[in-house]
Formats: sequence, C-alpha cells, structure tokens
Amino acid sequence: MTLLARILRFLFWLLVLSWSVRLLSRLFGSLPQNTAARQAGRNSAGNAQTSSVARRLVRDPVCGMHVDETLSIPMREGDEILHFCSIACRDAYVVGSKKFAAHG
Repeated sequence: MTLLARILRFLFWLLVLSWSVRLLSRLFGSLPQNTAARQAGRNSAGNAQTSSVARRLVRDPVCGMHVDETLSIPMREGDEILHFCSIACRDAYVVGSKKFAAHG
C-alpha cells in the first residue's frame, strides 16, 4: 500500500471514531439531563420557585462582581438594598459614600 493510501485510511478511521465518540457522548450525556428534568417536574411548585430564587445573581456596586443573592452581604440604603461580594467591598462603598456626602 502506498503512503498516501495509508494516510487516507488512517484519516477515514479517525473520522469514524470521532463520530462514534460524539454520538455516544450525546446519547449518554442526555440521560442525566432527562432524569433531572423528570425529577424537577415531580417536585412541588414551591420547591421549584425556591431553587430559581437561590440562583439569582446580583451585581456588587463596588467591584462589579456577580454574586448569588443568598451568599451576598446585603445593606439597606434608603429604599434600596445593595448586595456586596465581601465585607471589604461593603466597607469601601460606605467610605466612598461618606466622602461623596462630605464633598456635596
């Protein structure tokens, strides 16, 4: 067999193997998703709402980082609730707002 024929044969089997792996990963990768979807459908409406609220992201006004609302450090300022990623960001906001208020 010539060298070119061997290279073409190798590439053909490589292509067949990659398609097979992709097909198997799609087949077996979709199984856990379908199972999770079925379990979510069986849960009550209250549980589904709780899980969606737990994943709500809020933005830190100091550094701009997005944080899960349940893990953030909330601070009420007037009618508004601000969420911070850390105590350092909260303190930086407080110091900055005091400077702003002092300079008018």
